[in-house]
Amino acid sequence: MSTGTQTHVAQLTLDDAHALTDPAQAPHVAAVAPLVTAQSVVATYEGATHTVQSFTGTSSSYLGIDDDTVQAGVPFTDDDWTARRRVALLGPTVAKDLVGGDGLAAVGRTVQFNAVNFEVIGVLTAKGSTGPNDADDRVIAPLPAVQDTLTGYGALSSVSVQAKSADSVATAQSEVQDVLDARHRVTVATADYSIFNASSIISAAQSTTQTFTVLLGAVAAISLLVGGIGVMNIMLVTVTERTREIGIRKAVGARRSDIVGQFLLEAVLLSLFGGAVGVAVGLAGSRFTIVGVQPVVAPYSVVLAFGVALAVGLFFGLYPASRAAALRPIDALRYE
Repeated sequence: MSTGTQTHVAQLTLDDAHALTDPAQAPHVAAVAPLVTAQSVVATYEGATHTVQSFTGTSSSYLGIDDDTVQAGVPFTDDDWTARRRVALLGPTVAKDLVGGDGLAAVGRTVQFNAVNFEVIGVLTAKGSTGPNDADDRVIAPLPAVQDTLTGYGALSSVSVQAKSADSVATAQSEVQDVLDARHRVTVATADYSIFNASSIISAAQSTTQTFTVLLGAVAAISLLVGGIGVMNIMLVTVTERTREIGIRKAVGARRSDIVGQFLLEAVLLSLFGGAVGVAVGLAGSRFTIVGVQPVVAPYSVVLAFGVALAVGLFFGLYPASRAAALRPIDALRYE
């Protein structure tokens, strides 16, 4: 999220998180959510078990900071925090593994996490997965309840902070740093925490994506070049093998344009056949999950593939067709 700032430190406390909500010290901070993370949590419900990838204890403001919504049930509130209620929001992956179906039936059930009962009050909206990381394999619960049962009362894992706007992220980050420096009595050189700005992470991800796009484009261009040369070689061999046929056609009145059109059509049909095979292989491959990613074929990409195949056939078939049309009838008829 472009307006988020994530702070990680071994010694962050709830008092640190509370200080960041002070409008006098951090006027550009919109929301703050302390976080603790429970490790190796196993969820159990009526004989079904699931090892949770991410179990987070936090406040109700975290859902807004992380852009989370609840597709069934209700989110937990500040009252749940104050009353230390053992309630939880399940990610779709966890819910489906425990109750089956679409997982929405988990709402209202009591699920055990490491043998501790939590009431499921909601199922989060799906976010999807990135490679092997499943963003839906998670559980979110009020921080006091998680500390009471799963993590103990040590330091926070992190504090999630949201700026008031995308334009004020840098200012909010500076305010967070000033507040923590003052509370921890450290300087930039001796800081016992680190701040990660979501905007910088997004910029790095975009740069990486652009690099991969250029590399894939280069590979595709080389593949097209090799394929086009293959089409041209096949057509040149065809012209050589049908030299007498070309001579006979020209002798009975075929024009240059007729010969060019004939061989261009053959080159285009050859390319379109190759394109059809490629599209069929791509559609078949998209049915399988590859390295944790489910490929999706966009309809426009199929049309684009046939368009490129047509262009390759026309471009690389032009030279063989012109060579065939340039043969003199008498030389072609003499060819053995």
